[in-house]
Amino acid sequence: MSGVVVSLEEAGGRPKKGQPASIKPLMDLVAPDMERVNQLILSKCGSDVALIPEVARHLIDSGGKRLRPMLTLASAVMCGYTGTHHVTLAASVEFMHTATLLHDDVVDESDRRRGKLAARMLWGNQASVLVGDFLLGQAFRMMVEAGSMHALDVLSHAATVIAEGEVMQLGTAQNLETTQDEYMEVVRAKTAALFAAAAEVGPILAGSPKSAISAFRSYGNNLGLAFQLIDDALDYGGSSQVLGKNTGDDFREGKVTLPVLLCYRRGSENERTFWREAIERGQSDDSRLEEAMRLMREYNALEDTLARARQFCELAQDALATFEDSAHKHALTEVLEYSLMRAS
Repeated sequence: MSGVVVSLEEAGGRPKKGQPASIKPLMDLVAPDMERVNQLILSKCGSDVALIPEVARHLIDSGGKRLRPMLTLASAVMCGYTGTHHVTLAASVEFMHTATLLHDDVVDESDRRRGKLAARMLWGNQASVLVGDFLLGQAFRMMVEAGSMHALDVLSHAATVIAEGEVMQLGTAQNLETTQDEYMEVVRAKTAALFAAAAEVGPILAGSPKSAISAFRSYGNNLGLAFQLIDDALDYGGSSQVLGKNTGDDFREGKVTLPVLLCYRRGSENERTFWREAIERGQSDDSRLEEAMRLMREYNALEDTLARARQFCELAQDALATFEDSAHKHALTEVLEYSLMRAS
């Protein structure tokens, strides 16, 4: 696949010449706080019901960069926060994310998550949903412990929006008549809402002005939109190592994503019949995956999806433009370039 990579030199956050963009600068900056987040996560997974920590730790220990809680930590410090509640809220953000993964795998009937068997394949759908509910409950308890009604309002609203997105996705599943606007609304709700909230609660804790809070919400929202579109493209042209799942899983599961919608709209009637058979009727074996990838190339679906992701990254970059230069600002800017370089 031909990747689309954005240059973010103007933001001052570009990696040194000759070095690829990386998430490592952000990870290094928040490492001490992330260690405390990880300890808190483990302590909050405890339960007298043995199955709860077993299922929760299966997913929590299965990898993932924990970008969302890192956004909470970085935005709080960047805005001058010196307390400890950013750790509590970062842990609650990760619990919310983990809960949505458990629920998503049940709704999507996914077999694998981050290269491992999905929890539902090991313990069943009922246990996965209920443990997800437990994690959401723990997330809300931690929000209350943080003592900020504003932060609680933001994160609880995000939980509502995410649930709405999951329901909206049921209406778009295997439905090729879904419009691009409808699809982007699902992405905004299911993925971008938590990125936005994670970034927004940091400056809220710091008592930052409304303009700073709005800027970080915009950064997180646009990063989340870009992140999902990049994943959509990678499913048809990336590697399993980058994706954390097998290439083509979205196709095999009949998921309607932006590259599929672009191909379906731009293709001939015979090609639209191909997509209906593959996505709506489940005729999605490996030979059809090859044809799907050929059509992606023919109609520039992957390049155009990544071009849209680039636009969202540029909006995220602009959101932080008025903040003074700092190590945290540079690291958050590099996250944008890193996200796009995943698809190169």
